[in-house]
Amino acid sequence: MLTGLAVTYNNPIFTLMEKVKDFIVIGAAQAGLAMAFYLRDINKDFLLVDKEEQIGASWLNRWDSLKLFTPSEFNNLPGLDFPAPQGHYPSKKEVADYFKLYAEKYKIPIRFNTFISKICREKDYFLLKSTQGDLRTKNVIIATGPFHIPYTPPFAKNINKNIFQIHSNYYKNPQQLKKGNTMVVGGGDSGFQILDEISRTGRKVYYSGPEKVRTLPQELLGKTLWWWFTKTGFLSFSRDSWMGRKIRKGRQPIIGTSVKSILKRKNINPVGKTKHADGNLIITEKKELTDIQNIVWATGYRANFSWIEGLEPDKHGYPEHHRGISNIEGLYFIGLPWLHTRGSATLGGIKKDAKHLADYILNK
Repeated sequence: MLTGLAVTYNNPIFTLMEKVKDFIVIGAAQAGLAMAFYLRDINKDFLLVDKEEQIGASWLNRWDSLKLFTPSEFNNLPGLDFPAPQGHYPSKKEVADYFKLYAEKYKIPIRFNTFISKICREKDYFLLKSTQGDLRTKNVIIATGPFHIPYTPPFAKNINKNIFQIHSNYYKNPQQLKKGNTMVVGGGDSGFQILDEISRTGRKVYYSGPEKVRTLPQELLGKTLWWWFTKTGFLSFSRDSWMGRKIRKGRQPIIGTSVKSILKRKNINPVGKTKHADGNLIITEKKELTDIQNIVWATGYRANFSWIEGLEPDKHGYPEHHRGISNIEGLYFIGLPWLHTRGSATLGGIKKDAKHLADYILNK
């Protein structure tokens, strides 16, 4: 925890009767920190709140071997370079340490252990219901990211309790698993990285997901993939442009993981999509399995913004907005996938959206 940064209600500066803030930013990871930089720059009275007990917890809680597939030179928040050599792919701890350094450098006020359960509009301010009491603010910026509710298919409840099940959100390493055969479900970056790690333990692993996936190397012709993305403008196509719409409809490629070589391992058995389950029986497209001891569900997340009163969600559960500006006056979003471009939810790309919001706030 950051000395001097995590403020509590016992601090006389911040009490339950404190004055109405100009801004409260919900979430103290990369999106919240980038937004704080620009709110500080335009002299707004603001506070970041976060449900975790320390900065960087959203990263530290992920699996132990996680590394970014973006090199350090493309992971800079506004005003501070990532402290690592070019071409280095940071670990989750390095990201969390960078956030701590950032918050200390800019003296960003953060209140931890503060879970916001409801936001509603009062006459001329927002009322935020939290685990630490009510908060009031003229404006709210939601910086909670896209990963809210870990998703597992409904039939997972039918599986015998003797089979150990865990979502990738809670997976740390293979030591969590029981001895015996394991199934990894999910064909995204997380699924293949976890599949790779578990298969290296020598156990038999079933892979449930697509086998034909697009992959991209981390480096090409002596340059990092992110260098090529930047030079070609791939990360800058807006969500409403022709190219942006085309990219959004396509399946995300797997970056930096050799999917073909992983699936060729003798102890990995691709079984296609998991269709149903009952007791010890797991039914997939290719096989009916009865010998599984563990299942890792790398099956993504569902958005949850139901705690914001009056918000209009789209068909995927995400808020309707234009570049982070919602349908509710004074309510903003930062850090969502494709908030404006492909780079909007990336560590290094988020500063452009934060700067745009700050300029809008300053000039409105």
